[in-house]
Amino acid sequence: MGGSMNDESSSFYTWHGRRLSKHVHDNVHGNIYLDPLSLKFIDTEQLRDLKQLGLVHLVYPGAVHSRFEHSLGVYWLAGAVVNTIKAYQGSELEIDHSDIQTVKLAGLLHDVGHGPFSHLFEHKFLPRVLNGSRWSHEDMSLKMIDYIVDEHNIEIDSENLKKVKEMILASDASHKSTKEKQFLYDIVANGRNGIDVDKFDYITRDSRACGLGCNFQFERLMETMRVMGDEICYRAEDYLTIHKLFTTRADLHRTVYTHAKVKAIDLMVVDALLEANTSLGISSSIQQPEDYWKLDDSIMKTILTDPQQELKEARDLILRIRRRDIYQLSNEISIPKHMLEHFKDITPQDIICSQKAGGITLKEEDVAVCNDKIDLTHGRNNPLERVSFFKDYDCHEKFLIQDECISQMLPAVNQDMIVRVYSKKPELVEAISDAFENYQLKMFGMKALVHATP
Repeated sequence: MGGSMNDESSSFYTWHGRRLSKHVHDNVHGNIYLDPLSLKFIDTEQLRDLKQLGLVHLVYPGAVHSRFEHSLGVYWLAGAVVNTIKAYQGSELEIDHSDIQTVKLAGLLHDVGHGPFSHLFEHKFLPRVLNGSRWSHEDMSLKMIDYIVDEHNIEIDSENLKKVKEMILASDASHKSTKEKQFLYDIVANGRNGIDVDKFDYITRDSRACGLGCNFQFERLMETMRVMGDEICYRAEDYLTIHKLFTTRADLHRTVYTHAKVKAIDLMVVDALLEANTSLGISSSIQQPEDYWKLDDSIMKTILTDPQQELKEARDLILRIRRRDIYQLSNEISIPKHMLEHFKDITPQDIICSQKAGGITLKEEDVAVCNDKIDLTHGRNNPLERVSFFKDYDCHEKFLIQDECISQMLPAVNQDMIVRVYSKKPELVEAISDAFENYQLKMFGMKALVHATP
């Protein structure tokens, strides 16, 4: 990191602070210094053993980095942001050591409630077994933090711990504290405009792990941000840099997180977890943190090696993944932009009901469908509509910028909906593709298939 982030006037980087800390070398940020309180959380069994990108490594072999690495990166960047602000506006904003510690801990612990296989577990598996009950990794993060504090007898001020948990939930504006220093709640999980150090780290880290280039430079934003009206604001000349943050994130979703083969494997793992749920009691482990932290990516190996007859279907699915006999893509479409607002997810039942008479008779269990929304974090709207800017450092007013003032080349629509239909059996690929084509003609009055019929 360059510029003000290494300013020795900041307490985060002083010799005294480093002397009391330990350090680890991170392959993205270099040396990361860990303060004594954060080390008490780091040196626990609850923070490790989850891959950051779930099953992506089965398509991008280098993507084996962990959520622990990501959490250390967010911890480091959160500290760097609050210290950079303190270096320039510390006396004005009354930033103290407690503020710095709280923001750093929020960065370290923001993902401690995640389960195995990244977001797949929460968004694809659990809705199928919880019968409408609400569950979120953010809420589990709060339970897990309390559990870690109690289990390991960590001494931490109760008010500071409350602020840490509020900062973790700050991506949802309804959870945000109404107290002073609101800008601190925008650093780790920003519900105000989506610009936060969580994205700074995972966009850079995931791009590097997958061997992809990353043109977005978060350092530029971190070195020049400024607090105005209790909100982190950015120089107007950095408008396109911020736009690149959101477009780079969308590119990662398109090329990595929702890669067609990654999604095929995701579908198979969900089916395997559903088959194994009763025998292994997977969903019964999600309510209490003392049980939940033990649930990690090794569940796949457990399914594969457990000899129970009840796990045969699940074992066979995991073996198919290992042997690269994955569900085959029949076809995919991008939903026309004029239909995005009222689009409803396409289901296997929709496909089955659209098959031609006289052909192969398809069953619902033969078909799998992925409905993947890719946007710039604000649905069909431009996320920059929510970002406040300032002209220069002599200016004391913040303002919004309209797209047309920047470029006529910025997108008019900021969302894609990609629908992919998969066949669970190789011999049914063509029949399922034909049924999907019929569905489109019936619903859209047109065919928008990406690939030719197999």
